[in-house]
Amino acid sequence: MPAPLLFVLSGISMYAGAAVAVDLFGHATPAGVAWLRCLGAAVVLLAWRRPGRAAWRGRRLLLAIVFGVVTAGMNVLFYEAIARLPLGTAVAVEFAGPVVVAALGSRTLRDVLALLLVAAGVVAIADVRLGGSFWGVVFALGAALAWAGYILLGKRVAVGGDGIDSLAIGFFAGTVVLSPLALGTGPVWSSPRLLLLGIGVGVLSTVVPYALDQVVLRRVGQARFATLLALLPVTAGVMGFALLGQVPSLPEAVGTLAVVAGVALRSRESRAVEPPG
Repeated sequence: MPAPLLFVLSGISMYAGAAVAVDLFGHATPAGVAWLRCLGAAVVLLAWRRPGRAAWRGRRLLLAIVFGVVTAGMNVLFYEAIARLPLGTAVAVEFAGPVVVAALGSRTLRDVLALLLVAAGVVAIADVRLGGSFWGVVFALGAALAWAGYILLGKRVAVGGDGIDSLAIGFFAGTVVLSPLALGTGPVWSSPRLLLLGIGVGVLSTVVPYALDQVVLRRVGQARFATLLALLPVTAGVMGFALLGQVPSLPEAVGTLAVVAGVALRSRESRAVEPPG
């Protein structure tokens, strides 16, 4: 299956899960919902993969733990962002992280133009939202930094063994490290429906998209992977409109399009110059 199609499927699943998470914010804190997402992903992945002893030892285990904690932290920051910003807006700001990874892949004029486009788009979006939700933008930028770490570590996890086994161990580690956030999930445990929704968020927003990420990361390099992520802000905007009724303002829409155009420009160059692996 072509990598762009895998990304579309990944984005649909991820942001459908995010829409469910927004509904859960009325019953648990955003960070608590992010922890539930991590817990649900860990339970499902461990039950599915049952990683062997080799996955629980040495450097491979350490890499999985760091990857899992960084990814779980990214999810917490992202959920705090979407509690304050529209889904498409938060994703567009968060997208600064993958763009930096993509820009570091080479030093061509096309890369500079692409980075300027993306930076202008993020500034346009942030300028709209700074007055209404300064912390929403701060959390989204923090998620951007963590997303860059996710890409860099994810490539090493994908090629250093069975990536999905390490993903399972990583989310187990992330669940344990961030367990204090479970204090924000109190009402969920008394409702089987809410608990099921929390696990569903883990499957939709983590198990499906991150497993697909591991498939793509095995095929392509970090910069190429980062540029393919250009499909995600558009997907997020569509899902936010379709499932949450979030209509972007004109500056937000222009800013999002600038982000996508910048990464698409970078993608054309990386397709030609970057070898897979």
